[in-house]
Amino acid sequence: MIASELTANPMFGLTLTVVVYAMSLAIQRRVRWLHPLLVTCAVIMVLLTVTKIPLADYRAGGQMITIFLGPATVALAVPLYKHRAALRRHAIGIAITVCAGCLIGIASAFACAWLLGGSTLAVISVLPKSVTTPISMEVSRALAGSPELTAAITLGSGLVGAVIGIPLLRATRLLKPSAGGLAMGISSHGVGTASILPISELHGTYAALGMALNGLLTATILTPLAPWIHRLLYGV
Repeated sequence: MIASELTANPMFGLTLTVVVYAMSLAIQRRVRWLHPLLVTCAVIMVLLTVTKIPLADYRAGGQMITIFLGPATVALAVPLYKHRAALRRHAIGIAITVCAGCLIGIASAFACAWLLGGSTLAVISVLPKSVTTPISMEVSRALAGSPELTAAITLGSGLVGAVIGIPLLRATRLLKPSAGGLAMGISSHGVGTASILPISELHGTYAALGMALNGLLTATILTPLAPWIHRLLYGV
């Protein structure tokens, strides 16, 4: 075990995360399909397990990175403002796409969890998996689900979308900004948005808008239905 004095220092978790992520970016340059976030999560989990470093020690520094999530999310408003004219032109199409993506995301999550024999708690927790983690956890809590399980499923959903989303969109020739951007933002939230942003700022703009609108719509649909969903699944 690494000395506790070292691992308990918040800079340990912060430095470990940044170094591993930088290495993951270098690996992705050689293996394009290998998403750096996926590699970073896997490497850090293995390191913590092998070295028996307490998760609390890592969190002390690792969570410092979350401070930047707020400013990074707010910064997405800049391309939204820059491309507001294009967004207005496609307002009806955007609205239809977001509504369809939201309903399909909820329905497919329910169907998969139920058909695979998931417990009632698992079925409830998986419903908001297509929206960004802070929203999905709050929706899960309102549904009497497990916010922790929802967070894990949400992250997994985002990673899967980030890895296979762009190749799938290329294969189906749907990678244009309006279609591809919205698809990535709606299905894979922040991770998908970050993955498609390097293609073009316009792709990232549509993805950010899709992510935001899908989060709002999912919360608007599921939260008021919590009593009915609870009654349907629990029978009370």
